[in-house]
Amino acid sequence: MASYLITGAARGLGLAFVQKLVALPAEEISVVFATARAPSSELEELAKESSGRVVVIRLEVTDEASIKQATVEVEKKLAGKGLDVLINNAGVCEYAMDGVKSMDNLEHSFSINVLGVHWVTRAFIPLLQKGTQKKVINISTTLASITLARAAHVLAAPAYKISKAAMNALTVQYALDYEKEGFTFMALSPGWLKTDLGGRDMADLTAEEGAALSLDIIRGPSRGLNGQFPRIYLPGWENSRHQYDGSNAPW
Repeated sequence: MASYLITGAARGLGLAFVQKLVALPAEEISVVFATARAPSSELEELAKESSGRVVVIRLEVTDEASIKQATVEVEKKLAGKGLDVLINNAGVCEYAMDGVKSMDNLEHSFSINVLGVHWVTRAFIPLLQKGTQKKVINISTTLASITLARAAHVLAAPAYKISKAAMNALTVQYALDYEKEGFTFMALSPGWLKTDLGGRDMADLTAEEGAALSLDIIRGPSRGLNGQFPRIYLPGWENSRHQYDGSNAPW
């Protein structure tokens, strides 16, 4: 039985992760810690119907005191057991419509997309060390790829791209530090999703589809994925513009 913790679980992809995980048998998923700075009615209802398998915890990823309190609550609930999987899903995408020179949101983007991931990860490392799977999944995007930057230039969100590229680099540093302990750290691209962050009109996939395809990777064999940048696999989309072929995206 695996235990999961998901940040940004009140809506979008985070909420879809919780829904998909709790739908699995209790013999496979024992508990899902669904964290958010402000829980939504959908998340609260999901927890109410989960027979205690979904535990909603307040966590603001930019507030270290909030993170510390969340670790205390999670540790108490685990009752001596470890945490198996951490999904750093909380993120922000802000725009600069007049190009990079008009970007005044880089600090805010870094605080959530980079520092938030770092602070949450290091706070939960002790519980992950006691877990059996030792997986940390940082939700990323191929928009952060420097190699693919020209193709993504049309989207006027430079702070999002830059901060997610930094998060990818952070992921690799953690991967190198903890590989000898059997950890798997990955920067996972879940596809272009119809969420508030991804946009609901033009995106390719629903949050539920993105969550299901991402969990195929997260719950699958971790061998060879430490420090990698995997894309989801969706049959028929291997040669699409976003190439959902299950390969590692270029940094």
